[in-house]
Amino acid sequence: MFSYETKAKRQGCRRIAGIDEAGRGPLAGPVVAAAVILPGDCRLEGVRDSKKLSPAMREKLFPLIRQTAVAFGIAVVEVEIIDAINILQATRLAMQRAVEQLSGPPDFLLIDGNRRIDSPIGQRTIVGGDNRSRSIAAASVLAKVTRDRLMMQYHGQYPQYTFDRHKGYGTRLHRDRIKTFGPCPIHRRTFKGVREFLR
Repeated sequence: MFSYETKAKRQGCRRIAGIDEAGRGPLAGPVVAAAVILPGDCRLEGVRDSKKLSPAMREKLFPLIRQTAVAFGIAVVEVEIIDAINILQATRLAMQRAVEQLSGPPDFLLIDGNRRIDSPIGQRTIVGGDNRSRSIAAASVLAKVTRDRLMMQYHGQYPQYTFDRHKGYGTRLHRDRIKTFGPCPIHRRTFKGVREFLR
């Protein structure tokens, strides 16, 4: 899973950041992005696409990635911005901010997906990158765990929506709760499944 990093290093890059996000699809809550620069000799066993890991494994890997990384950055873009500029632009903004959070700038970016971000740094987009690049996979874990923890906090504020069970995604349970209670302040008011129930 280091082939993309290795290729960038052959081209003279030394600080290669993998970037991924969590929370593009949900009906509620923020979108979170992370950027991770791993050392060249990194052997983080089990790091892969966070969606393929159990919550317990993600929680186990979260501190290990932070301790092992040369640098990492995490950025949260809240629902008000998502509704104002749309989820695609909010996701790109979160990624850009995560890169800006790194201690020391990277010299190359590996980005999960097919959209570049607004940055002068050289970059490559990789569809399915969280399965093909270890640094992107590490970023996916940081982003996912951070977002899940935020949604657990929101569950404490709005327990009627059961955010602890679906983390804001559009499950049948979540949609039923929106129908029953109407949207709460962290629902994405421009999203189908929410906007129909605005009063």
